[in-house]
Amino acid sequence: MQLDHILSIFIAGVLGGLIGYERLRRSKGAGVRTHFLVGLGSALFMVISKYGFGPSGFDAARVAAQVVSGIGFIGAGVIIFQQNVVRGITTAAGLWVTAAIGLACGAGLYVEAVFATVAVLLVLELMHAVLPSAGDNVLHVTLSSDDRERLAGAVEALRNEVLDIESCRISFGDGLYRAALDVHVRNRDRIEGILQLLRGIEGVGLDAIE
Repeated sequence: MQLDHILSIFIAGVLGGLIGYERLRRSKGAGVRTHFLVGLGSALFMVISKYGFGPSGFDAARVAAQVVSGIGFIGAGVIIFQQNVVRGITTAAGLWVTAAIGLACGAGLYVEAVFATVAVLLVLELMHAVLPSAGDNVLHVTLSSDDRERLAGAVEALRNEVLDIESCRISFGDGLYRAALDVHVRNRDRIEGILQLLRGIEGVGLDAIE
């Protein structure tokens, strides 16, 4: 019996990690570790709810129901409002579904849990394939300059040009300062215009784009 419980908890973590990997590939805040822990924790709560209180205290819905409402706090944490745009809702929904998958594994419903995981991955991947010009996209850009202040000023100017820069890391090497930017693009049709903007910065080179 204990081996079955451990197996269900482990499977829940793995299935959650698969969803997290897809989110990680899209450069989202909640990645493999977060989804793995949510799936594993949900399964553990279900196992505790079913078997942790003995025959007299059995109520499988009692603890599991709290997971459904409790996961909302984590989901709310990944939703942000920035530049009049709400972001992170898809990731929050992914965490919510991961919690449900974990509960299913804890209840021994492995087929249903695997089906739900596959369905989530298909929807997330197909939407990016079928609608390539819509949705969230992230450009990984590296800018370089021999003047750190000029480079920092260029990054700030880009922010003022309504570019949504998720992160900026400045490093120094080979006589040049380099800024690694993650630029959030809501529509791929804008990418070419953004590249032209980046190439036109005086005194700053565009080293790499991914």
